[in-house]
Amino acid sequence: MKSIIKSEQVSFQYLHSKAPFLKDINFEVYPGECVLICGASGSGKTSFSRLLNGISPNYIEGNLSGNMHTANLNAGEADIEEYLPIVGSVFQNPKTQHFTVDTTSELAFPLENIGMELDDIRQQIQNKAVSFQISHLLERNIFKLSGGEKQQIAFVSANMLEPSILVLDEVTSNLDQEAINRISKMVKNLKKKNITIILFEHRLSWAKDFVDRYILFEEGKIKNEWSASEFNKITNDELHYLGLRSMNLSPYREDIQEKTNLLTSREKGMLQTKDLEIGYPSHKVLSRVNLNFQSNKIIGLMGENGTGKSTLANTLTGLQAPISGEILWQGKKMSPKQLIKKSFLVMQDMNYQLFSDSVENEILLGSKHPEYLEEVIETLNLSPYRKRHPMSLSEGQKQRVAIASAILSGKELIIFDEPTSGLDYLHMERFGQLLERLKTTKRVIVIITHDEELAAKWCDSIIHLKK
Repeated sequence: MKSIIKSEQVSFQYLHSKAPFLKDINFEVYPGECVLICGASGSGKTSFSRLLNGISPNYIEGNLSGNMHTANLNAGEADIEEYLPIVGSVFQNPKTQHFTVDTTSELAFPLENIGMELDDIRQQIQNKAVSFQISHLLERNIFKLSGGEKQQIAFVSANMLEPSILVLDEVTSNLDQEAINRISKMVKNLKKKNITIILFEHRLSWAKDFVDRYILFEEGKIKNEWSASEFNKITNDELHYLGLRSMNLSPYREDIQEKTNLLTSREKGMLQTKDLEIGYPSHKVLSRVNLNFQSNKIIGLMGENGTGKSTLANTLTGLQAPISGEILWQGKKMSPKQLIKKSFLVMQDMNYQLFSDSVENEILLGSKHPEYLEEVIETLNLSPYRKRHPMSLSEGQKQRVAIASAILSGKELIIFDEPTSGLDYLHMERFGQLLERLKTTKRVIVIITHDEELAAKWCDSIIHLKK
């Protein structure tokens, strides 16, 4: 059988970089195959995905050597427009691929680009919404969706032209378990239709029923390759040694259940909410929120996509005023302005909070504890990038920069919104170790997460939000 994707001695060097980022990649994928590419943050996974869908070197410029074939298209020769009907892509950060302001227009966008008739567009949108179980997300303002909901829209949008190849970069990173199960079922059904699927993932367990091969990237090279049967025999501990996430999540889910029962709303905390109502005047997200957040604990905040976790984080840190109710700090009512002074929020999309021209300057911006710079930068493995511009980093590396800024900020309330969505096992562990030290400093630490490994291992108690 002839391969549909073939990479021959492919190396790629970004403009202005001193050395190739991808080195001598030899790789073949056959029609209908599902291949999962894993590896540490910054190992080259996303860079390789951009060669598969034509983004590099057409849009993200650089020097490409070797031959990179996707279907009948050659990277560096074919125009990016030629890839669109053949390759559907979902990026790690879904916000970077939205073109419109409402969800229905977003799904219509690729169909309009090929000149499809209006009635056919409407019918196709309805068919896909039913097929992918996102009818409840139609006619919604994209900017008011949760990160996970945006990711689902991006996934369906990538399938609107019914491509023969799907390139999915961390497609489950911000999704709750129910949404992950839906995506898993969708991908499995697409594979049955002989769609070729390339997954770039840190989360491994959700795809184990349909992946055919696993490829490990390390420092821009292919380090190892396993068949599905070989990979499924690897234990969690052996995966962790390779820097990879767990395949078996059952023990983590048991721990989460136990930790959810540890915290009750009657416990007095340094930070409290009383009958808090949050959202927008036209759309209330949560009502009668009565919570207590203690210091010297790592408190996890979990729940389905769209339950209001990020809206609650914005409200607790003063970025968004509550509709009604009170937020108390040590029993004293706080205004949004007072909360802003006390708080640091590591946002779900960290691109909104990177301002400086180097990683080191970014971490030191607003820092109250510059004396801890070397320790934090070393623990989060940012030393090689300290002079790099933050926006030139991978999503996982940017995340670690934002985390380092929060730790050095000296703020009394620190909220991390999906801090490990782009992190491999090693950096998730290092983040957890920093949290352990951080909680000894009488801060209130809250982690919004769908990461079951992080929640089970590092959170002391967990609050589950429900719609």
